[in-house]
Amino acid sequence: MSETSSTKKTVLYNLHVELGAKMVPFAGYDMPVQYPDGILNEHLHTRESAGLFDVSHMGQLVIAGDNPAAAIETLIPGDIQALGSGEMRYSFLTNEQGGILDDLIVTQRTEDLFVVVNAACKAQDIALLTDGLAGKAQVTELTNRALVALQGPKAAAVLARFAPEVATMSFMTYREVDIDGVPCFVTRSGYTGEDGFEISIPNINAEALCRKLLGDSDVKPIGLGARDSLRLEAGLCLYGHDLTEKTTPISAGLIWAISKRRREEGGFPGADVIQAEISNKPAMKRVGILPEGRAPAREHTVITDEAGNAIGEITSGGFSPSLGIPIAMGYVPLDFSAIGTKINLLVRGKSRPAVVAKVPFVEQRYYRG
Repeated sequence: MSETSSTKKTVLYNLHVELGAKMVPFAGYDMPVQYPDGILNEHLHTRESAGLFDVSHMGQLVIAGDNPAAAIETLIPGDIQALGSGEMRYSFLTNEQGGILDDLIVTQRTEDLFVVVNAACKAQDIALLTDGLAGKAQVTELTNRALVALQGPKAAAVLARFAPEVATMSFMTYREVDIDGVPCFVTRSGYTGEDGFEISIPNINAEALCRKLLGDSDVKPIGLGARDSLRLEAGLCLYGHDLTEKTTPISAGLIWAISKRRREEGGFPGADVIQAEISNKPAMKRVGILPEGRAPAREHTVITDEAGNAIGEITSGGFSPSLGIPIAMGYVPLDFSAIGTKINLLVRGKSRPAVVAKVPFVEQRYYRG
């Protein structure tokens, strides 16, 4: 699908077209879904070497004020006040029902917070944060910066050729680094399950720096198709699919993102609902699923018990290039959530056997120092 007048372009759009990308509308932007190598090869290259992803459609925000960490804790359950300078945390904006409005990454910088939010939720998040933090902190969107992700087992070696200091960074940390003379915000993070970095680059330098990274023989451009299969193998949630405003962090299996202090103190939207689910367990739970056979079970596939009663739904599903089998995630009642539980999936009108499985499907390989 080609560019449309209603979609935005990232600053790297022309580079994607030059590289032969198939562009599709995604979250209001024209984005590369794949390059000529194809999704399968792009996926495997990222697992084996290093892939470069354009994630400039996501929102980059700075939150500043007298105590921005305390301020943002009124809107999210993450323990942001416990972060030291250069440390990061995964969290989510919640509503009064305990549902997730978006998931995000918060970084404590020396005097402010650097926050990355999902593209589809960007406008909503900025409005919510601006209103919710009024009088306590100021929210600024960094529209003058691109964002790319360099992911894979060779990512650190590649980036260290340009900026040696990144080699000593550990998972979920932040540094301001000159890469080939360009001032960048670098985090050792990403959404593939592999080691790697997200790099915030001034728009004016983004294309040239990406060309230099792609000039390394270990690096190839990777599109949204492989990004999705990589994150699914790693058991990572996609907002709008595995996480929604009707999904609580506890049912999604994200209790690890809420510290003991925040669980006890609350003080964020929906805290009473989330605290009750921690104490009493949620009605539904996100699980990994391995369908039998070769047919993938896609999103919205109905999950049934062995008697044929509908009990849940697939939220993410597809074929795993690394494993050579179909994999999926979905929500089932607690009674059906134990690993090894037999279930059925209604795939193309036919009931097919499947089993509840452990996630991640492929080992996460983050660098922790």
